[in-house]
Amino acid sequence: MPPTKPPTLRQQRLGSELRKLRERAGLTTIQAAALLGVNQSRISNIEAGRYAVGPDRVHAIARNYSCADTALIGALVDMTGGRTRGWWEEYREQLPTGMLDLAELEHHATAIRVAQALHIPGLLQTSRHARALFGDAVPPRLPHEIEHLLSYRIKRQSVLHRHAPLPYTALIHEAALHMRVGGPAVAAEQLNHLVEMSEHDNVTILVIPFGKGAFPGSGQGIDYAHGRVVQLDAVQLDTEHGSEFIDAAAQLERYATVLDRLERLALTATESRDLIRRTAAAQT
Repeated sequence: MPPTKPPTLRQQRLGSELRKLRERAGLTTIQAAALLGVNQSRISNIEAGRYAVGPDRVHAIARNYSCADTALIGALVDMTGGRTRGWWEEYREQLPTGMLDLAELEHHATAIRVAQALHIPGLLQTSRHARALFGDAVPPRLPHEIEHLLSYRIKRQSVLHRHAPLPYTALIHEAALHMRVGGPAVAAEQLNHLVEMSEHDNVTILVIPFGKGAFPGSGQGIDYAHGRVVQLDAVQLDTEHGSEFIDAAAQLERYATVLDRLERLALTATESRDLIRRTAAAQT
C-alpha cells in the first residue's frame, strides 16, 4: 500500500526522475510494469512519489530502461528509502509543507547559491532579525507561531556549521543592507553577523552595489540547490503564497545563467565585506 502521508518534495523528485528515464526509453507504464513484474498502478505510484522504492528496485528500473549513467543511478539510489526522518519532521503539523521541503532540499544539497534583492538570506539571518521579520507578517502571526518559525529558521542554518559544511554563496543587493529591520541596533547586529559569516571557508557573500543599476531576477528571491548530479539540481523561489520549486532542465539553466550574471555584477568577496562593515558602522 502507498504511504498514507503525502510524499515529500524529495520523494516526488525521485519519482519524476524515474518517469523521465522511462519516457526516454520509449516505454509506456504498462510496458514498464511488465518488465518489473508489477501492475501498472505500482509504476504510477512510484513515479508520483507515493510508493517508496529501495536501491535494488532503482537498479532494476535503470536496467529495464537501458540507463547507463552510473552517476545519475547512484544519485537516485541515494534518494531512496521513503520519507527522510530529518529534524524538520517535528514541524510537520506546525508549518507549511513547502518550508519543510526547503529544509530537506538544503540538507541534501551539495552546494547552494542564493540571490536576494531586499532581504538577507534566511540561512544568514540573526535571531533578532528573523523575529522582527516574522512579527511584521500579514496577516499577523500569533506569538507561538513566531517561535515555531524562528526555531525552524535557526535549525536550517545548521547546514552551514555541520561537520561537512555546505558550500554557500549569497548574492545580496546593497539595498538589503540598508533595510533597518528591527531598528538600528538589530540592523547593525545583522550586518556584523554577515561579516563574521563571510569569513567562514564555506560561505561567500557577494554584494551587488547600487551603481550597477538594473540586474536580472531583481525583486525575486532565488535559491539554487546543486544535487549530486546536475540532473538533480533544483530551484526554490520565494513568492507571497509560499515556496515554488522548479526542476525542469530549461528553467534550471535559466536560473543558473541569472546567478552567473549576478556574480559578474557583484563586488568581490573582500570588497563586499568592506561595504558591509561600512554600512554596519553607519547604523550606529
